[in-house]
Amino acid sequence: MLHYIMKRLIHLIPVLLGMSIIVFLIIHAIPGDPAQVILGQQATAEAVAALRESLGLNNPWYVQYFSYLQDIVTGDLGDSLRTRQPITTEVWPYLAATFELAFFAMAIAVIVGMNAGIISAWFQNSKFDYIVMVIALVGVSMPIFWLGLVEQWLFSIKLGWLPTSGREEVRDPVIAITHFYLIDTLIQGRFDQFVIVLKHLVLPGTALATIPTAIIARMTRASMLEVMRSDFVRTARAKGQRMLIVIYKHTLKNALIPVLTVIGLQTGLLLGGAILTETIFSWPGIGRYIYEAIGYRDYPVIQSGILIVAFLFVMINLLVDILYTVIDSRIKYN
Repeated sequence: MLHYIMKRLIHLIPVLLGMSIIVFLIIHAIPGDPAQVILGQQATAEAVAALRESLGLNNPWYVQYFSYLQDIVTGDLGDSLRTRQPITTEVWPYLAATFELAFFAMAIAVIVGMNAGIISAWFQNSKFDYIVMVIALVGVSMPIFWLGLVEQWLFSIKLGWLPTSGREEVRDPVIAITHFYLIDTLIQGRFDQFVIVLKHLVLPGTALATIPTAIIARMTRASMLEVMRSDFVRTARAKGQRMLIVIYKHTLKNALIPVLTVIGLQTGLLLGGAILTETIFSWPGIGRYIYEAIGYRDYPVIQSGILIVAFLFVMINLLVDILYTVIDSRIKYN
């Protein structure tokens, strides 16, 4: 297993290297001058030229790339062109916010999606089965930006149950320790803040969970139906074992591999693809961080943000592969 993990980590190097080259070339092909964006339209040509020189933007593109690559190898992601702050320290609060939102959404997707798929498979061709499959089809087809706006209009503006946007109350900000606000509020014993942070998570979390919930429900149902036709499941049912034991001990355990694959892929997509959700709900995550950097032509932030997302995606897939061996002892990696 250790040999397999090391091999996967070594294979990660050319993947990230190729990703960095593609991202670098695409970003530098975007029209616009970072120095002009930073200083504003009223800046003089001399000021813009001086800033370009100080930022190293006058160097050839290959010199800029190898300079950036050298920084990455030494563990330095560089400095933001806009804030002049080290990206290594600046990016963590945004990453923590995205982690919190993505894992909250995946918790909803896994709990609701898997149980809906299990019940739907067990009562195949029933009214519940048809309703779940129709809802799953609608969920897969639902535009996230539209759903987010509808949620804000209904639950925030009309009913006033939940906050419209943001991650915390402006009047009572959370004192960040780990930058995971749910954990930070519990560490400080601020249960009132914990409830507020949880309320801020509900709308973006449910909007983000819609598509993964539908996909997980459909995959769980299909995988469960395939395993339920196996002889050992029929034998367990013939012995008169309780329904819950047959479902969760015999059927689900053997149907979990494809479901786990989908969960891993969807988790990686949520970490990197939450830009729309974070923008609509003003959520200060990595997606919004990259989105704002694109507007300012902040090349180091865009490059580093995309590389971090790519690294997380690959690591999640590696974790899923390791979990395969935990679920099914017959799977071995040599």
